[in-house]
Amino acid sequence: MIFIFKPPACRSLGLLNIAAAAIYAFASAGATSAKAQNPPANSIVCSSRTTTAGGTPHGSVWADTPASNGLRMFGQSAVFPLQFVTNSPGADRVNWSIQDYAGNIRGSGSFAVPAGTHTSNLSCTSTANGYFAVTATLSNAGGTLPRAGTRPAGIATFGILPNVSWALPPAAFASQDQHRFGMQGVNDKPDLLDALGVTQSIDWRQMLIKEPDRAYSWQPTASQSVESLDPLFKTGRISRLVRLDGVPAWASRTGAAERDTYAPKDLTYFQNYMSRVAADAKAIHETYFPNMRNNYYQVTWEPLWKDSPQNFVAMYKAAWEGIHAVDPHAVVMGVASPDPGMTGNWCTANLLRTYAPLGLMKYVDGIATHGYYANHDSPAFPPELYDTSPEPYYQRQALIRQMRDLRSEMQSLKPNMRLWSTELGVAYDKGIKYGNGISSNQLYAQAAVAARAHLIVLGEGAQVTYFFFGSDYPGEVGFGTFFDLDHPEGDFHATSLSPKPEAMAFAAMTRIIDGTDTLGHLNNLPASVYGYAFQRLGHGPVVTALWSHNNANWPTHSGVYSQSVSTTYALKVDAPGTSGKVTVFDMMGNPAIMHYTNGVVNLSLSEAPIYVVSSNADVIKANVTAPVGYTGQ
Repeated sequence: MIFIFKPPACRSLGLLNIAAAAIYAFASAGATSAKAQNPPANSIVCSSRTTTAGGTPHGSVWADTPASNGLRMFGQSAVFPLQFVTNSPGADRVNWSIQDYAGNIRGSGSFAVPAGTHTSNLSCTSTANGYFAVTATLSNAGGTLPRAGTRPAGIATFGILPNVSWALPPAAFASQDQHRFGMQGVNDKPDLLDALGVTQSIDWRQMLIKEPDRAYSWQPTASQSVESLDPLFKTGRISRLVRLDGVPAWASRTGAAERDTYAPKDLTYFQNYMSRVAADAKAIHETYFPNMRNNYYQVTWEPLWKDSPQNFVAMYKAAWEGIHAVDPHAVVMGVASPDPGMTGNWCTANLLRTYAPLGLMKYVDGIATHGYYANHDSPAFPPELYDTSPEPYYQRQALIRQMRDLRSEMQSLKPNMRLWSTELGVAYDKGIKYGNGISSNQLYAQAAVAARAHLIVLGEGAQVTYFFFGSDYPGEVGFGTFFDLDHPEGDFHATSLSPKPEAMAFAAMTRIIDGTDTLGHLNNLPASVYGYAFQRLGHGPVVTALWSHNNANWPTHSGVYSQSVSTTYALKVDAPGTSGKVTVFDMMGNPAIMHYTNGVVNLSLSEAPIYVVSSNADVIKANVTAPVGYTGQ
């Protein structure tokens, strides 16, 4: 499932007016009366430039922040390179600036370059976190940064990873099961997962993949299971979701390979295969994941079922019994339809209601869903769009309502089950292609919508949510969290990446929300305000995620999304009569210290979520409603 952004009518990513930017200069050695100026907080400062002849020209000017791991993400205190290659017909000057996700200039400068091809390297440090876009041009020769793979012309992007531990000390995890974030599409990039703060990924054990040609061709011993495990999981830092959907042609009722359409023709054999999957998982668990309570399995993946309802349940029965016969730590999950709610045949809650009378709930230990929320063609189409609709049918398509419907249905059928969202992504607007560019406004919108959607999923009672996808890939334009710098149409296994704003919003979210229990949604909110409270494990600080959304400021077919309209909201963080301070992180993890009086902090909310860290959990708990059936991490 995809949600797509429409192209904005204005706001280019070209060089902003450098004269309007603050340029922080240090005194020259000969100007003894001049005083060095310290840059303000949340800025990027570059110095120590060296220029040498040579380099690979890409037009008149090219920029990069090269990194050995190909990710272009750096720690906040790290020194990182900013490199320019110029190819000028005469002596010239490079004018450059660095803009954040909201278009604010965080650093800029200008330096002379000789004629011909030259490489100039600057050393930079940042006190600001998040996504940044470098722009550059030559004073005389002009030009702009060329397109690189799926990244549009005009920018070179990089990220600064936030450190929030001074306000939110690292959580004490009793087991790896308590982590809350997974990701698809980067099993070959453990450095990327570590940088984003992701601790779960998918491991493929489908019969379609392991036994594509004949029965009993995959029978690993315990030592073979351990030795042949994907290197990503051998570190023990990234845990596994074992994916089970897909039947090869030789085992199919139709004679063709099938994915979630028909049950295997021999369910006795299918059950035997599932026992082998469980033995494989058990050996891996004992070797690499001794601190995990459970192994997690997902039986179907967005099923478009054509077989009988009885065979659907029979397939789950065979999977559940085969796995549980061997694995004492098994949590078997389904049905993982694209939308969580009740409004159609491709919705998780609706499928549970359909198959529960046939006995399905005996054969699931938890529920997996995907977190998409409607079949529309723009994100532009935000998760809150229908929240205030007067039509109940449309109201129920809002992601909040879908998650509540799903949790309610789960509770009525089998109380207090785990809930995982194993896929949720946001693409570009319909009509946008990799070649014709994506604007800064749209990149902002993608990040804001994706962050809000994942916060809703967790705030409404999912233990886990999975980001989708790693890098841009062919066909479904823009789903990547990173630009692929080598392939014009993207590639599933790209190795040279640069982040989009969405990636850095995820990096901030994992650091702030992972290691928490969900407390619930805030009560009595104004129509345009949304908020969820989470508490650090071990009765630690409270994090309240808040944002505002107004459909009037987010027209679904205009392609221009508000980055400035704000709403005021007074959040109760302490007892009446008290005063003090709270830390407020923006969507990228940049902190601000705010004062509160009479127990209330006054906030300005926009479409980009913020996170308020406070210490009086009792006050927050008195103002929230917990998700139905959610029992913590």
